[in-house]
Amino acid sequence: MRKERPRLIYVVTSIFLFLLSVPAYCEQAENKTLSPYFFVEEADSAGDKFPLKETNVSVTINGVIADIHVSQKYTNEGAQPINARYVFPGSTRASVHGLKMAIGERVVIAKIKERESAKQEFEQAKQEGKSASLLEQQRPNVFTMNVANIMPKDLVEVDLHYTELLVPTDGTYEFVYPTVVGPRYSNQPEAAASDTDMWVKSPYLKEGNVPPMKFDIAVTVMAGIPLQELGCSSHKVDVQWDDQSTAKIALAPSGDFSGNRDFILRYRLVGKTIQSGLMLYRGERENFFLLMVQPPERVNPADIPPREYIFVLDVSGSMYGFPLDTAKVLIKDLIGHLREKDKFNVVLFSGASAAMAPSSIPATGENIGKAINLIEAQRGGGGTELAAALSRTFSIPKDEAYSRSVVVITDGYIAAEKEAFDLIQKNLNRSNVFAFGIGSSVNRFLIEGVAKAGLGEPFVVTKPEEAHEAASRFRTYIQSPILTDIQLQYKGFDVYDVEPANVPDLFAQRPLIILGKWRGEWTGEVEVSGNGGEGKYSSTFDVSRTPPEEAHSSLSYLWARSRIARLSDFAAGTAAEENREEIISLGLKYNLLTKYTSFVAVLEEIRNTGPQATNVDQPLPLPLHVSNLAVGGTCSNAPEPDMTLLVPLTLMALAAVLFQRKNIARRKIV
Repeated sequence: MRKERPRLIYVVTSIFLFLLSVPAYCEQAENKTLSPYFFVEEADSAGDKFPLKETNVSVTINGVIADIHVSQKYTNEGAQPINARYVFPGSTRASVHGLKMAIGERVVIAKIKERESAKQEFEQAKQEGKSASLLEQQRPNVFTMNVANIMPKDLVEVDLHYTELLVPTDGTYEFVYPTVVGPRYSNQPEAAASDTDMWVKSPYLKEGNVPPMKFDIAVTVMAGIPLQELGCSSHKVDVQWDDQSTAKIALAPSGDFSGNRDFILRYRLVGKTIQSGLMLYRGERENFFLLMVQPPERVNPADIPPREYIFVLDVSGSMYGFPLDTAKVLIKDLIGHLREKDKFNVVLFSGASAAMAPSSIPATGENIGKAINLIEAQRGGGGTELAAALSRTFSIPKDEAYSRSVVVITDGYIAAEKEAFDLIQKNLNRSNVFAFGIGSSVNRFLIEGVAKAGLGEPFVVTKPEEAHEAASRFRTYIQSPILTDIQLQYKGFDVYDVEPANVPDLFAQRPLIILGKWRGEWTGEVEVSGNGGEGKYSSTFDVSRTPPEEAHSSLSYLWARSRIARLSDFAAGTAAEENREEIISLGLKYNLLTKYTSFVAVLEEIRNTGPQATNVDQPLPLPLHVSNLAVGGTCSNAPEPDMTLLVPLTLMALAAVLFQRKNIARRKIV
């Protein structure tokens, strides 16, 4: 009898693993879709397969504005000319407004052009044997750099310049520099893929393989106000203090590769204050302003109405190991603190999706225990069909007596972000949607976009020990809004083109940000009013006390980027295409990289007079704690695995084993 027990466990486990591995097996069997793949070194290659040798990042944070220079150094250690392509991430808030290319002593300042025009100029230069570079946006947080005709022994340095605004939450400022693009799951056929999706098919090094390139970052924080706390949760750093309000941060020698996870720097000002107030810039043709308003204190209501929570948990291959383990800690904390008058449900998704119950169930101790056991049993495998999981979630019957919140927990490694945004926006009347990004290098475009589309809040958890704090912030966040019915009045201050056009209710403990343009003199007042937890709220800013400063010239880029984000990044349906001409106009006018505008630099000298250069896609490292299961295509004709087969097939396996045991027993009697 004892010998049969291991056999029983083996058969049941085998069937579970078989059903969960169907998508992964199919992915590797036929590479018909637009999916990442593993890099294979060619022993007889005469070209350099790792032309990007070094990335150096220099950051200056002055007040609430971060100014970033990214230097990429390419060399060709092979025997023949190469054309290099490199896929790299950026902040979703980045206003990319400058690019230059240097080859030796020769420096070329890149020009901003319409995307197709820039690409044609680059391709022509490449065919003519000229060295050139092309910077394109594939997603608001994913860029590609193409460098043509890198000759043997060349040193090509490309310098990217961008600006972003830092908005504190609960008094904490956070600067994030993403270092690597995680592999994106896609079921889209490669033959039908658009130009902006082709980057998804990128080569990756296998887990544990360290790329032969260097990454370094240095940050200078000039807060203007004494700093109370400063720390880096992602990397070991050395901090040098010039004074109480100025600090210089550099990577400390550690021996490990630093370019496989987000660089995350957080700091607080003395007393947890935030730098609220007005900033002005007077330009030659236009004037810009930025208003940052500190919100009132949150007042928690004594009686919070009953709520329904649906937790949508990613259990795909890219979540295997550390990300899923961290997600389990998070979701157990969230579910474990529900009140008995609340309801909840759990939707698990990978290539397919399944709900814990047909409709949400009371948050009793018994039901919470069942949910935690279900979650603990997950191991991770298969594709990442988020849209299908959201469709299933929104189809769950809703009790109108409960306020519904959908909580999506994922690393965000999908290519179909827009599909998810559209689905959420179409169901806004049914729920608010919050997003938790799990991992060292999450797809922040998806995480932030899901929350923005769902009028919720994004959270990113990079370590298991951060899960409890994130869960606590989420619970505090949803209890009550800080400020509602927000109104802005400009008295004697002539403003126009204000972003955002409509100010939403303020939930998070973060300041209200308003960007816009102004005419004439800097006179008058700006009044912000609304309803807070303790009643009416009002705050007034005297414009005449804030003279324009040349140091605030980056406000023009920040304003233009804010408008482009509204028109393009998170716009529903075909809105981005409908706004195409306006986006192009903004990109060309303000020298900004957009979905429809690119930077191109050409050295007007024919350097390659021999055969055409070899095209090289720089292999990317897998993000820290992401396993090999994250990489692989899918069969475009493969049937969706039927989760309903799991139970009957398992029962059949049990019956077969029991029948076998019975026959063995009979033979022993005979």
